Amino acid sequence: MKYQTRKKALVLLADGTIFYGKSVGIEGTSTGEICFNTGMTGYQEIFTDPSYFGQIMVATNAHIGNYGVNNSEVESDGIKISGLICRNFSFTHSRVDSDGNLKEWFIKHNLVAISDVDTRALVSYIRDNGAMNAIISTEVDDIDDLKKQLIKVPSMEGLELASKVSTKEPYIVGDENSEIKISALDIGIKKNILRNLVKRGACIKVFPYNSSFEDLASFTPDGYFISNGPGDPEPLIDAQKLAKEIIKRDLPLFGICLGHQVIALANGISTYKMHNGHRGINHPVKNLLSGKGEITSQNHGFAINREETEANENVEITHVHLNDNTVAGIRLRNKNTFSVQYHPEASPGPHDSDYLFDQFIENIKVNK
Repeated sequence: MKYQTRKKALVLLADGTIFYGKSVGIEGTSTGEICFNTGMTGYQEIFTDPSYFGQIMVATNAHIGNYGVNNSEVESDGIKISGLICRNFSFTHSRVDSDGNLKEWFIKHNLVAISDVDTRALVSYIRDNGAMNAIISTEVDDIDDLKKQLIKVPSMEGLELASKVSTKEPYIVGDENSEIKISALDIGIKKNILRNLVKRGACIKVFPYNSSFEDLASFTPDGYFISNGPGDPEPLIDAQKLAKEIIKRDLPLFGICLGHQVIALANGISTYKMHNGHRGINHPVKNLLSGKGEITSQNHGFAINREETEANENVEITHVHLNDNTVAGIRLRNKNTFSVQYHPEASPGPHDSDYLFDQFIENIKVNK
């Protein structure tokens, strides 16, 4: 597609600010909360991460699409972002084991994407003014109508989205004859989490977002896991009840990202919506137990209250984010439960956080 034949497109923010660009080729309109990811690689993993459901992604890397797509590198059953905004979109790609180009993949999933946007200016604006709802569209001649559509988009705060991405029916991953069995609550689980647990000899049964303790216990698991996912953790009452029951029985429990927030809520620690959130592959975290630093992959717009965590005598902060001192990990002092706000299964280069899966498996073995 030649540059001059591409249709005009725009980004309209909730406060009325407009950024212009060009359509990648899929005409239409899409809405969601705008956010940005600072990763230089891994766009396919980002686009298929269920945690991004309901969000319009701004890619800070200048080139998107240059290495095409590979069908084995997805984190779910399809694209989960609501739309894409980038600077330069590569219609051609160069990669030996690619399965196609990014535009064809977007067409297959009917994803609205726009390029030629001044993403540096846009990201700078979001940094200063905070995450907000936005609309991207090729219908640039009717801004008043777009504003009316945008007003109807619900705020991410208070929004339950786990039900939109969770499995409808339980399923099993791994060797059913494995010695270690894990029941996982799917509130937006990434495939690589399951791969990491299977690689360590576990068989996992994945359950829908609203499953009860009795549902998960029916698998007679040796341990329990609560996954990552999109939206506000506070509306996930069933998941919080589940976490409370597992904790009460002192069974091995591990939570990642949204699962981490659910575990905090189950212990009376509130969560809050962040100004921008953390989304990228080089976030520095300090392990307070070992004193070591970790370079981590992160993707979250909510966090747990640090003051309340420090005041809770049953909870210990194990990890902190070094950029803003937010809580990046906790463990319960007298229970076999721990969780982290970041993604140890995402290894964009450093494998600093792999030990967390080993720790979970070791906890299970000790308690078998």
